[in-house]
Parts: sequence; C-alpha cells; structure tokens
Amino acid sequence: MKPLDAAGRLHLLLLRALTGILGVFLIFTPMSGLWMISQMRRYSVFQDFGGYVRHWSSIGSLLAFLLCCLGMFTALFWLCLVCRRLRIVKRLVVWSMIWIPVLNYGLAFYVWALARQEIDHSLYKIRLDDVRAERQICRTKYPLILVHGVGFRDYRYFNYWGRIPRELARNGAQVYYGHQEAWGTVEDNAEILKEEILGICKETGAEKVNIIAHSKGGLDSRYLISGLHMAPYVASLTTINTPHRGSALVEFLMKLPEGVYRFICCRIDCCFRKFGDKKPDTYTASRQLSCGYAVKFNQKYPDDNRVYYQSYASLMKRGFSSKLLCIPYWILKAIDGPNDGLVTEESARWTNFRGTLKNKYLRGISHGDMIDLTREDYRDFHVTEFYIALVKELGELGF
Repeated sequence: MKPLDAAGRLHLLLLRALTGILGVFLIFTPMSGLWMISQMRRYSVFQDFGGYVRHWSSIGSLLAFLLCCLGMFTALFWLCLVCRRLRIVKRLVVWSMIWIPVLNYGLAFYVWALARQEIDHSLYKIRLDDVRAERQICRTKYPLILVHGVGFRDYRYFNYWGRIPRELARNGAQVYYGHQEAWGTVEDNAEILKEEILGICKETGAEKVNIIAHSKGGLDSRYLISGLHMAPYVASLTTINTPHRGSALVEFLMKLPEGVYRFICCRIDCCFRKFGDKKPDTYTASRQLSCGYAVKFNQKYPDDNRVYYQSYASLMKRGFSSKLLCIPYWILKAIDGPNDGLVTEESARWTNFRGTLKNKYLRGISHGDMIDLTREDYRDFHVTEFYIALVKELGELGF
C-alpha cells in the first residue's frame, strides 16, 4: 500500500471512531438529561435543595448528564477537525455555538450526519478503487499530458490538478505535465508544450499524446496543434472551461487606464519571475483572453481534422459558491451571463461540446472545482470520478 493510501485509511479509521463515539453521546446525552430532570422534579430541587443533594440518584443523574455533555463536546470538537466536509467557516460556527443549550445538540447531529456521509463515500471509493486498480481502466494507447491554465505552474509539492493525477495513475494512466509558464503568452507556452510532447514521445516510444487542458491551457494547446503544426503528435485535445470565445471579464478589466493596467501586469511579472517564469508577459497573456483576440485566433487557427477534439464547461450557481471567485463571478454574470467564475458556458463551448457540469444543489461547479483546487468532493459531483470516466472513454475510443 502506498503511503498516501495508508494515510487516507488511517484518516478513515479515526473518522469512524470519532463518529461512533459522538453517536453514542448523541443517544445518552438526552437520556441522561431526562433522568436528571425526573430526579429534580421528584425531589423538588428548587423547594428543597438539601433534600435533593442527599439522594445519590439525584447526584448520579446530574453527573451522568454533565459527563455526557462533556463527552459530546469533546467528540464534536475533534470530529470538526477531522471531517473534511466541514470548511473552516462551518467549524468556527460550530465551535462558537457549542455552549448554547439545545442548539449545540442540533449542531452535533449535523456534524455527525456529515461525517457519516464522508465515511460512506470513502468506503465506496475504497471498494471501487480496489476493483478498478486491477482492471486498469485508465490505460490509454497514448500518454496523457495535463496542461494548466493561467496564473499557475506545475509545482512538485502543490499540484495544480489536486488529486486527479494520482487517481488516474492508480487506474493505469501514464500522466505527464505541460510545464508551461504561468503568465507566458499563447505562443511561448505552445513552444514549451512542443518540447515537452517531443520529449514524452521519445521517452515512452509513443507516436502521440492525449492533451487534457484547463482554462487558457486549451488555447496554448490549440495553437500548438494548428500554429506549430504538431497535429501528427496529438491524438486528442480535451478542453475544460477554456475561453474559446474570450472572456468579457478581461474586456471589463481592459477598460482600466493603460498606465494602471501595465503597472499591475508589471508587478505580476516581477512576482512570477521569482516563482520560475522565464518570460512572463502578463500584459499580452491577459489580453489574449479577450473576446476580440478570440475572434482573430479562431479564424487564424482552426481545428485540425487529424486530432479528436472535445470540450466541457461548468457553472457556479451563486457567488458564495467560491470565496476565491465570488467577485469575478458577479461581475461576469452582470455583463455577460452564467459562468464558472471566470468563463461563460458559451465561451467554453467548442468542437464536440460534451456538456456543462453542474449539480442540483445551490453550490454549482466553479472554475477551480474542475481542477480539484480545494481537494474536496461535493454532493452530486466528484471531480476525480469525472476525469477517470473521461480518460476511460479516450481509451475506449482508441486514443
């Protein structure tokens, strides 16, 4: 068993133990409370307190209730730390209201229910992984190369793609990364991708690669295929939340005074040089996400019929679905329409559009959710399962 798998199973063991303990106290706390109240009424605690304290059953019921409350609070505190379905804000809310009678019991039951959901999902995932690991359902004819979007790099200790590469590799996929720059232009990043792909083909002996690109990475990849004539080396291109028709949000930002816009871009360039970018050009790279640039780009670099294309989009349902993208979501919704926090559904539509990912709950699926940015699953959407199904289908299509 791999170390990460062992850590995951240890977490599950701790989660199950704390959930079981809290469940016991959720039963015994109200029972001890009712026993304590019955003893208080029986011995008229408010009229004859001395008589009340002389009976061992009265003292026993009081101590039992206090111990159950203490046990429930302790288990609740630690379960809040362990349960991954609770975010920081929810944890703080629970801890701040833990001393409010009756309400604290309701909060404890809520956390217990969330923990039970996480346990059920984890057990199902373990069983599913054990079966799929033997079948190697993500084994494809050609290696995968994951191409990130703007503002990020492929770091070793902070993976842009979260848990996705590990799950794909566990199920048989050969996974590589684009390693293009965070704020490189489409042209410069495509050159980097070209070298990476040629290196991958040489290393593996494969004739081609399958590209899965997120956000601006889709534009880098399209230029790679049509602008640098790399179609013979690319079997398929899957774009996810890519602004193929540009972003009205960029058009909005371009209305800033030219001096201010250039100053901000210059500061970003300076910052990302320290993070490894050799030729950051935020000014040009950001404008390549505009609607005006997209029209010219699409005319000049059409799809190559030797490559299999497909595209996906996702939608947030409300601003508070993502703390990171709430402001751009509201702006883009006001000036354009429904979006994932950065890209509209219409802009993400491209050749062989496979659909828009969303769930039936209030949260929706944000731009960051599609790359497992927060490393957590949401009700009705599991990002790693989406990518496993995607790669499995590529394999079935002969790619």
